[in-house]
Formats: sequence, C-alpha cells, structure tokens
Amino acid sequence: MAVSRDQILTKATEHLNHSPAASMAEIAQSVGISRATLHRHFATREALMVALGWRALDAWQGVHERIGLGETPAGERLEETLHALLIAQIEAAENYGFALTEQAMETDRALVTRAEELEAKEIELISACQRAGILRADFPPIWVSNTLYGLLLAVRESLRRGDVARRDIPRLVLETFLRGTTS
Repeated sequence: MAVSRDQILTKATEHLNHSPAASMAEIAQSVGISRATLHRHFATREALMVALGWRALDAWQGVHERIGLGETPAGERLEETLHALLIAQIEAAENYGFALTEQAMETDRALVTRAEELEAKEIELISACQRAGILRADFPPIWVSNTLYGLLLAVRESLRRGDVARRDIPRLVLETFLRGTTS
C-alpha cells in the first residue's frame, strides 16, 4: 500500500511529539514504511523537519484565523480574543509540540521569518491588552509572548510525560498566564 506525503507528515508528527529526537529510521518505522521510502520523500532529516515546520506554522496561522486575530478587537473583545488565543495554542502545542524546540525552526530562514510574522500578530494583541489594562503594562510585550511560549513547552512536556491530565491543561494555562500577567 502506497503512503502519501501527507500521511508520512501526519505520522511523523505524531511520532516526533512522543520522541522528538527520533532518527529517520525510527520515523520510517513509525510511519510503516522503509527508510529508503522516507528518503525518497525527504532526502534528509532536516528536509523532513522543514516540511513539518511549515505544517506547524500553517496550524499556527489557522489558530490566528479561527480566533480573528487579524482583526482589530476592542473592549471586551480584546480579553475574549486573548483567552481564545491561549486555549487554541494549547491544541497547537499538543499537535505540533515537537516544533517548539526543533532546530530546523531556528535555522531555516523562511521558517524563522514566517514565525516572526505570526508572533508579531500576537505581540500586537498583547500590547493592546496592556494598553486596555487587561494585562500588566510593566512587562515588555515580547516577555509576555515568551511567557506564553514557555507555557506551551510546559503543555508539551506535561502531556508527553503524562504529568498532568489533558482535561486540566486549559485551566492551568489560563490561570498561570493570567495570574502572572494581569493587572
């Protein structure tokens, strides 16, 4: 049975979320294909990671689109958008957690540029929330953004190791983030 590129990417993502340092041989085995077949699709591990990085960034952009981050929220909508971002990022971290620390995400210039563009949209929301008094204004917006990133790493590791029940993650993220950064 032939396996499509999309199926390879999906299975590789699932495997890497449980074993981020997996070799190409381990990834191929988890997909159910030979290493040679995997190499026909992706010549190197880095090429595979870059393809997976694009998928992760597409998912991140999808989060922005679902919550209306491109729009300019005001008033109550600001807080609602912030909460929606936090909850949606949990799902993204669960589905693409490996990408949070994958080296290819930091070395491929096109991936870095796209990630910076997406992060800039979140920083705009954070800044607007700070101006509205929803978030503390005494922290630089990039620090608040980095705090969210750190929480997403905690989500990834907690789920990967089974330290925290999946059902508790939204509450833990919201309370940790909001109690530490709210006015």
